[in-house]
Amino acid sequence: MLTLLVIVFVLAYAAIALEHPLKINKSASALLGAGLLWTIYAVATGDATRVGGELSESLMGTAQIVFFLMGAMTIVEVVDAHNGFEVITRRIKTRKLSTLMWMVGFVAFFLSAILDNLTTTIVMVSLMKKLLDKRDDRLFFAGIIVIAANAGGAWTPIGDVTTTMLWIGGQITTVEIMKGLFIPSLINLIVPLAVTGFLLGSRPVIAPQRADAEAGPETTAFERNLMFFMGLGILVAVPVFKTVTHLPPFMGILFGLGILWLVGDLVHRNKEDDLAKQRLTLARALTRIDMSSIVFFIGILLAVAVLEHTHILSSIAQWLDHNVGRQDIIVMLIGLVSAVVDNVPLVAASMGMYSLEQYPVDSFLWEFLAYCAGTGGSILIIGSAAGVAAMGLEKIDFFWYVRKISGLALIGYIAGALFYIAEYQLMH
Repeated sequence: MLTLLVIVFVLAYAAIALEHPLKINKSASALLGAGLLWTIYAVATGDATRVGGELSESLMGTAQIVFFLMGAMTIVEVVDAHNGFEVITRRIKTRKLSTLMWMVGFVAFFLSAILDNLTTTIVMVSLMKKLLDKRDDRLFFAGIIVIAANAGGAWTPIGDVTTTMLWIGGQITTVEIMKGLFIPSLINLIVPLAVTGFLLGSRPVIAPQRADAEAGPETTAFERNLMFFMGLGILVAVPVFKTVTHLPPFMGILFGLGILWLVGDLVHRNKEDDLAKQRLTLARALTRIDMSSIVFFIGILLAVAVLEHTHILSSIAQWLDHNVGRQDIIVMLIGLVSAVVDNVPLVAASMGMYSLEQYPVDSFLWEFLAYCAGTGGSILIIGSAAGVAAMGLEKIDFFWYVRKISGLALIGYIAGALFYIAEYQLMH
């Protein structure tokens, strides 16, 4: 049974990694893999009560992550529908490419820490189309945005789905992960920025000759500011809510979603244009969230749960400890692998490989895993949701990214990792 489970999981994993060449959505592969794995496990074990109990336990953990992601993605969609991100983007103005690169990098870094790396990448890459005329410049900026968004998402519990998984799973806490990973994540960004800033020199920003034809904003300045600051405020307040109430984070995000929904309905209740009002409602935002990604998380987390319950993951952990030995090297290898395959199943597998009894909350393993899995995906454009989004928005070629950006991302990744290892040894 164990051999068959491993074969099915590896095949499902390969289908996820080869999503683009196969032209099969990774969500379908994840669901198929989860279904097959649980079916094999149930039939081979023959103990329906035990398997049902383990499935219920796994579903509870999976549902917490899914509800949290659905709430956060809906809040972001509401802010975007109100053109709320203009509050940030309209303030970015400069005439030098190198200066613009630094500004864009830092905005993406801090924005992704509050929102998430995928949304930040979409917002910032879309902004570059309004600021830069030359396609080569836009491609290069898109690559830096991917690095910045992934680095920014790694050091907060709401900035990257892998960090969120570790936070909800109880492996890390809000204050400690922010204290431990802020400087390594910043180094991960600053090193590539310093290199690109030197290469760009004093080259000027060449803006588009004419703006793309766009429909005028349908929201007032008050509505944009209100939804932007309320949305960000709710996302930032979720860790505080968890600390004060000790309730799971998904409850905080759903509570905040209810508040935002109420405020939105009150603000727009007197509008006569039903079509315009409908476009701004939270109900419409719910229809616009990326349900394909949500379904993917459900499938992959349930698939990994089978490997955890059958003790396959703990056996892999023991093999790594025996043959590699050094924990820091093992985690750095996991980060490098996340550049090739999706970091969500990697982190899910790692959470199953190591127990909280062996590695307590906020230990070196969990914090370093959050950094490596979050930032290692920048090394290849297919290694993170942010990279895939940029690839789609700007039609970035895989091998162009390898030539121009991968080296920058790698030196940033190594620099941040070495700093964290040195910092941890000094502080502990």
